[in-house]
Amino acid sequence: MKTAYDPAARFELKVSEVEFRRAASGRMLMARIYQPQGVGPFPTLLDLHGGAWNNKDRLANEPMDRAVAASGVLVVAIDLTLAPDAPYPASVLDANYGVRWLKSKAAEWNGDAVNLGVLGSSSGGHVAELLGMRPRDARYNAIPLPAAPNVDATVAYVATRSPISDTYARYQQAVKMKRDGMIKNNKTYFQPWETIFEGNPQQILDRREAVTLPPLLIMQGALDDNVLPAVQEKFAASYRAAGGDCDLHVFEGCEHEWIAKPGSQTDRAHEMVRAFIARNLTAARRAS
Repeated sequence: MKTAYDPAARFELKVSEVEFRRAASGRMLMARIYQPQGVGPFPTLLDLHGGAWNNKDRLANEPMDRAVAASGVLVVAIDLTLAPDAPYPASVLDANYGVRWLKSKAAEWNGDAVNLGVLGSSSGGHVAELLGMRPRDARYNAIPLPAAPNVDATVAYVATRSPISDTYARYQQAVKMKRDGMIKNNKTYFQPWETIFEGNPQQILDRREAVTLPPLLIMQGALDDNVLPAVQEKFAASYRAAGGDCDLHVFEGCEHEWIAKPGSQTDRAHEMVRAFIARNLTAARRAS
């Protein structure tokens, strides 16, 4: 980048949409681009939406995407394949392809993708963690990118909000709370059922699999009874024990989707993501 990223900067945004890729179901997945209007080139961030793997789309995290982009980051939010169309690991394949696709396209939107990061919320946080930990997994890399066959899916950092860091613990909590819809969402996504353990970030670390550990930010609501704070604390400790850098921040008085509502804690989350990006870009610049 020609100039250092300043998280306190403010830019006007140009928002546009392009076709991302067509899913096996025939659904056209779209990408929403939040492009700062300035000299640039700007650091680049890929956003992965939540929705319990079964719902929502690229618009789900728009307030965060706008808040980050307005500080001088090219943010691109993509649709992910939903579980009723295809189970795990289809959405992870989309995300892996999305990293490679965005690295190849960022310059068209005045972005610099050398130190591309990923942002994921809830189930999108689960996908983001898998993406960061397994960037070269042959299953996740299965969608070819003929326009840039040599681009890889490694990411410089991963920022998350309420990520599903332990998929089986999340399922157990849904059973405990008698949340039939959430139980169904899990069983629709994890087919066959054994994949809830194979694609489980916590258990990947517990099994001591060989993984990549990019710097990780976890923002967690203290009142979340969907993804429990204690589960995040265990995952953060495991991530650090494996040699990774993990920042866990618990937001008092906040539930699972607190950032969907304006307020001081939402503003704090926006500021935290911008600061996390700045810190990682500074570290990468010093290391280069």
